[in-house]
Amino acid sequence: MTVSERDRTILRDLAKRVAEIAAMPEQAEKARLWTACNDLKPERPMIYADQFWRDADRAWLALACEDAALHGFEAALRRRIIRHEHIHDDCPIRNTFDVCIQATESGYDDYGLKLETTSTGREGGAYHIEPVIRTEEDLEKLHFRPIRLLPKETDLEAERAHDLFGDVLEVRRKGRTGWRYGLTRVLIHMRGLDQMMFDMCENPDMMHHLMTFLRDDYMREIDVYEEAGEVSLNNEPDNGCGSGGLAPTDDLPGEDLDGDKPSVRHCFCWGESQETVGVGPGHFDEFVLAYQLPLLERFGLVDYGCCEALDHKLDLLIEKVPKLRWVSVSPWANRALAAEKLGGNYVYVYKPNPSRICAETPDWEAAERDIRETVEIARGCPMHIVMKDVQTLCGEAERITRWTDMAARIVRETT
Repeated sequence: MTVSERDRTILRDLAKRVAEIAAMPEQAEKARLWTACNDLKPERPMIYADQFWRDADRAWLALACEDAALHGFEAALRRRIIRHEHIHDDCPIRNTFDVCIQATESGYDDYGLKLETTSTGREGGAYHIEPVIRTEEDLEKLHFRPIRLLPKETDLEAERAHDLFGDVLEVRRKGRTGWRYGLTRVLIHMRGLDQMMFDMCENPDMMHHLMTFLRDDYMREIDVYEEAGEVSLNNEPDNGCGSGGLAPTDDLPGEDLDGDKPSVRHCFCWGESQETVGVGPGHFDEFVLAYQLPLLERFGLVDYGCCEALDHKLDLLIEKVPKLRWVSVSPWANRALAAEKLGGNYVYVYKPNPSRICAETPDWEAAERDIRETVEIARGCPMHIVMKDVQTLCGEAERITRWTDMAARIVRETT
């Protein structure tokens, strides 16, 4: 691939700016604090902003490379600079540039049945699921996803990055680092949300059949990556895990890592089941957790939960997920109950309600009061405070700056 001198200069200048930011002492200090918190030896709550890029890109991301094939590199570099300049959370900027394994046929449409939705047509808008599994006969059409890894293409991408700015940033060719097990998220696209709820009572055999299929498909997916040697550690300072923050920890990869080929037992994973938020612990255990556990148990540490309140499932998770480390405390959870159950034994991952900063008229007083209350409620717990699900900032990207500045100030004042 031939790169013009103009585009090469743009990318190299961006890489140099990232390297300058990465060399600042604050970056190492952020990494140290995340590690202490995740190792259950917290010094203060950690602040992280996530899923805000739609408005942030419009405001601050101006791509300049003429060759559109370079926009991926350019955007990745510019977003790090944007984080440093506008998003004053605890995300460290590092002098590395990772190119992770590419794959095809790993999405929702690769199960033998095309999963159908009807969209509003609005960017980020709602959609309606059209169930494709309606009868027992439809089950016979299912097959495991025909996942195909693309190592040669990934190698070429890494070589291109190394050629452009590998003398400025450490370009690393990596395997897969993110692992999500929200089986019911796929199930409702097959069966429909309402029907899934009815199935637990009226057609449990159908529910068990589909959850067995999904569990086995995801187990096979792990095998595909492990057998290809395409698993990379995900406990570095800027590695995210699930919906809960950054995952550096000295408890991974563990003492049994042999050489430079990790398996998933050396990694963090994420389990969740937002679709069963209204399901009691008995049905959740039988129809969901029982099928997630064989997957979660293959990993070194587990992050559980997303937007669902886990109030009535905390005892079950603590009892049955031996490698549990983070637990999501959603905006709709009982914060005091979560603090009581989790104590100092798990990371309390708090998600403030994003509507307070996303509404047409933000309620900054309520947003500040919420964080102050939660820091006090969860005092003594290792804690992440994560602003996520920011679907819109009403065109005012600076709101995320104001939120991170506010959260950091509260942490300074209360710890």
